[in-house]
Amino acid sequence: MAREALRRAVRARRGTEAEADDADGSDTPPPTDRHAPDATGPDTAAPGDEGSGDTGGVDVSPGDVAREALRSAREEADVRPGRAGTPARRAPSPAPRVPRTTRGDRAADTRAREVRSALADAFRLPGTADGPERDPGPGTGAAPTPAAPRDTAPRSMAAPARDGELRRTFPAFPPRTPDSPRFAETWWGDEWVTALEDGALDAARLARGRAYAEEGHVDAITVTPGLVLAYVRGSRPRPYRVQVRLRTFGDAEWERFLDAAAERPGHIAALLDKEMPQSLADCGVLLLPGPGDLAPRCSCPDSGHPCKHAAALCYQTARLLDADPFVLLLLRGRGEREVIDALSRLSAARTARAVQGREPEPLPGVRAAEAVARSGLPPLPAPLPPPPHPEQPPVYPASPGGPDPFALDQLATDAAARAHALLTTGRDPVARLTLWQDAVRLAAARPGSGLTAATRALYSSLARAAGRTPADLARAVAAWRQGGRRGLDVLDEPWDPPAGRFDRARPLLLAADLPAFRPWRNHLTHPRGHVQLRLGRDHLWYAYESEPGHDDWWPRGTPDPDPVGALTGLDTPGDL
Repeated sequence: MAREALRRAVRARRGTEAEADDADGSDTPPPTDRHAPDATGPDTAAPGDEGSGDTGGVDVSPGDVAREALRSAREEADVRPGRAGTPARRAPSPAPRVPRTTRGDRAADTRAREVRSALADAFRLPGTADGPERDPGPGTGAAPTPAAPRDTAPRSMAAPARDGELRRTFPAFPPRTPDSPRFAETWWGDEWVTALEDGALDAARLARGRAYAEEGHVDAITVTPGLVLAYVRGSRPRPYRVQVRLRTFGDAEWERFLDAAAERPGHIAALLDKEMPQSLADCGVLLLPGPGDLAPRCSCPDSGHPCKHAAALCYQTARLLDADPFVLLLLRGRGEREVIDALSRLSAARTARAVQGREPEPLPGVRAAEAVARSGLPPLPAPLPPPPHPEQPPVYPASPGGPDPFALDQLATDAAARAHALLTTGRDPVARLTLWQDAVRLAAARPGSGLTAATRALYSSLARAAGRTPADLARAVAAWRQGGRRGLDVLDEPWDPPAGRFDRARPLLLAADLPAFRPWRNHLTHPRGHVQLRLGRDHLWYAYESEPGHDDWWPRGTPDPDPVGALTGLDTPGDL
């Protein structure tokens, strides 16, 4: 590059001198050089003025021009950004420019600037701005240039796009809390951990590796036949490449294992449910590793067996085995699909050989001719004798916000009595009752009299369900207790009785020294308005009482075929 700059400077100087000689010898203007400065500019100088002006008459050789061009090119290369991670050097202060006074010197200066511009890219180093270079591909003989800088730590070894039957990639496990002394959750995972711990030479490294695994320092895990591979983050920024090797099975060992698995259908079902039966693991082939079978390797400088990074990978592999025992079969040399297909073929072959050795069994069931020939069903067995009386229901505990235990007990007792009556007589005594009549019946069956606090709650709920008021329900309960369903009909339904019994009642009352009662439909009311007789459809007289002058009638006494007898049953017959 220095020689090329020198040549260009010499050629530029010679061309400038030749132009100056032509200008002194003739009146023809010299040809315009596209590299020379503009003649009309401020730097224009007449030929022959060398050594005059402010430059002091200093003459510059072509070697000085070339050295200055090379120095400028190096300075420009130093200030450009270098490789990733390398700080750009600060450009030194420019050297004092050599003074030039002639036209040739100015042309050489312009040429030197062009040389520096041309040589500037020759000193630029590749950086991150250029973008990653592509892999030339296999067979080209050229090594691929990594896109990332050399000091960038690899993030993951996972490549799910490359997974297949004999390669599986599992994402990194999240950190777990050491709430259990056992790291694995299955017996085959425990066996893997036992093989690791029994073959280890340093318990402290094992403890540190287990802590790494619990803290989530193990990246995605790749499993191939005989190899477990992953990056493990340690105390340094760059993770370590860790691998654990396990011997794969030969064809003879695989044949023995598959025969033992296909011999019992439960083994195949357990494998499909991601379970490993212990009888299958002890079938004559050592499926699980023993002490010393695991061969760990790590890129760290630690020479322990295993180091804490390899121990962390082994602990996380135990969690993989917990979730899917087919990972262990892949480590032994065969993938999940290949194992399942082989077990299916062996199971089908065993079934076919077993069927060929015996005659077909008759199908279970009844022949169609025999089923059609039957004319009737066999008689039902005799029913069991009914109990002598209904049993008592269980005691219901009281709970805050729950139903009333006494009301539940009453409902259960009533249901038991109805069931017993239906069982013994074949009839339900309350089957034809309406909702209002059944509510009155339930309220009348409650022991006690009057509206107490407990009774008010029951009356309120029953009256609300029937669309009545608690006072209506209390009056209806008195009528039910007086005459049952007939007494409730007398309370609710006035009717027009035929001539005869109703007409003979008034003479009977007059004969008993009672005043003349006022008739209205089936009612006979005392003139004072405090006693009333009502004739029911069952031809019985029902007595009612009220406050004088108030139409508030309540059933009193017991029904009687004689109207005088119905009044005699009142508590105050002398008031009549």
